[in-house]
Amino acid sequence: MSRISVRSRILVSIAITMLVAGLTAAQAQMPAGPKRPAAVPANYVITPFGYFHSSCVKHLAKGDDVRRDEKAIRHANGSVEDIQVCAFPHFKADGAKVIGDERGVKDPSIGHAWVEYASTTTTTSYAYLYANFNVPPAPSTNDGQTIYMFPGMEDYADVVTIIQPVLGWNSDYASAWGIASWNCCVSGTVFEAPPAPVKSGDVILGYMFDTCASGTLSCPTWDIVTWDRTNGNFSELLNTSSFGQTFNWAFAGALEVYNVVQCGDYPSGGATTFYDLGLYNYKWQKLANPAWTVTNLSSGLTPQCGYGGKLPKQLTLTY
Repeated sequence: MSRISVRSRILVSIAITMLVAGLTAAQAQMPAGPKRPAAVPANYVITPFGYFHSSCVKHLAKGDDVRRDEKAIRHANGSVEDIQVCAFPHFKADGAKVIGDERGVKDPSIGHAWVEYASTTTTTSYAYLYANFNVPPAPSTNDGQTIYMFPGMEDYADVVTIIQPVLGWNSDYASAWGIASWNCCVSGTVFEAPPAPVKSGDVILGYMFDTCASGTLSCPTWDIVTWDRTNGNFSELLNTSSFGQTFNWAFAGALEVYNVVQCGDYPSGGATTFYDLGLYNYKWQKLANPAWTVTNLSSGLTPQCGYGGKLPKQLTLTY
């Protein structure tokens, strides 16, 4: 499929969603809660990147651009807001302190709450990644846990930020599922597009693509979209900065958790499948057989809940 036809399909999809759905106002992230590590202050919140002070989680409005060249957020009305360096450290899931841009995600670990994922790398870069997955049933027990599932991209050699279309339980919406597009964590700040509510059984399409001409090795701007194909709700982060990253590390799907104390805290059904996966190289050529590899980080994790992953045609993460 040519670059033009792929790009046209993406733009048409976005246009359709704009016609049939509106975005819900951004919600506050869930507080760190009583089960947080002792080092994490009470006024911190849970994000897909660890515990952050609420002032360092930037909720973007529809049409906002995160601009690296200007170190600013350009709003839809043309006004510009400087990106301030976060005045507070953030913390991994185990309470380890992280200062400034160092997110502590590479390599993903239980310390950062990544349980399992499938990924692949390239010596050049990627231009486009998409994955479909269904919203799972609600967990059978509620211990204040937060569950995240997502595809994503990073720079393997120099991790500064990660771009993700995310499905979250008990994240933007208390004891409910929601979707949001994220970019984290330059200057110690998390950027979240306006979230949208979704329901169990809905089909989610998460995708991210560069906005440059074919053959651009390191594109400075990307579009990230998390779209509920069932109800039309979506969360989009358009023209967001790569912050100088070359996205050569792709994640077909990942499971990240906070405050899970029993297996019933996971979604009922015990598995989530990422299917109809698509990955394109920097020349906008679809890769016929990406070398996805499952990484299981659950050793020593409590509780043990049958963690694992299955490939190759689609990715199934079990829990």
